[in-house]
Amino acid sequence: MRRIRYSVAISLDGFIAGPNEEIDWITNDPEVDFAAIWEQFDTLLMGRLTYDLATKKRGKNAFAGKTTIVFSRTLDPRDHPAVTVISDLKLEWLQALLARSGKDVWLFGGGALFRSFLDQGLVDTVEVNIIPVVLGAGLPMLPPPYTPTKLHLMSHKVYRSGRVALVYEVQR
Repeated sequence: MRRIRYSVAISLDGFIAGPNEEIDWITNDPEVDFAAIWEQFDTLLMGRLTYDLATKKRGKNAFAGKTTIVFSRTLDPRDHPAVTVISDLKLEWLQALLARSGKDVWLFGGGALFRSFLDQGLVDTVEVNIIPVVLGAGLPMLPPPYTPTKLHLMSHKVYRSGRVALVYEVQR
């Protein structure tokens, strides 16, 4: 069965974006083979804010070649024909998606969406790429409430730039 992998860049102090949704501190690292990472997935799940930021930066075809599902109660699907817009997470729908053959599913950005998937036991791995910057404020990787989830370290890599990649399996 396909896995849902939450993969995200974070600051050392745990933010996925600055207080005004800044992501300019997430820089490219020549040692990171983003193309190889991208090829591990055929489906992307994201919230509206992540979708908006990505399409503003990279255009409407930012996710070409990937099945892209955006969770939003405000986007009109007719205005976004290249993606599937879903207003509510339904377990039956998600189970059908995971039962299809294919590559893993990337839960892409968005702390609130991550929180909803994690709270329902739907995340298989948490993959953080820690960028060597301290923001002091912003959008947290995981917003409240306090609900601990145990993780098991599967792998790690330290880059010359100071970036650290950590892959954890969610303990059930």
